[in-house]
Amino acid sequence: MTTINDVVLIHLEDTPVSFARVESILPDPKKDWYQIKLLMLQVPLQVVTWILKDTYINGDDFFMNGKKMRLERVECPIDAQSPQSNANPPTSKTNEKTEKDMQGNGSNKSNIISFADLKNNPS
Repeated sequence: MTTINDVVLIHLEDTPVSFARVESILPDPKKDWYQIKLLMLQVPLQVVTWILKDTYINGDDFFMNGKKMRLERVECPIDAQSPQSNANPPTSKTNEKTEKDMQGNGSNKSNIISFADLKNNPS
């Protein structure tokens, strides 16, 4: 079920055209219809309010100006890692490297470059 703060993919004539974030869903004076306020995630940002039935908000096809439209709620894809590897995250000790480990035998010295220094001393 699509709700406030969800990101939706807007389809026009079965072609995905834009993403939007649901800002609000308010009842419309017309029974069983809702005013859905969408922040269009594009440049420049634009806010639109559409009046739709709840079934349309949740993914059913509808028509706007004679064009077939659909909203599809976007969910974050599942990580490629296996669930077992996420169950036991590595402890901080396994990820810690001492200063000596990072320096190694001295042949692979690295320089740290400060962005602030680059900004103050353009070459």
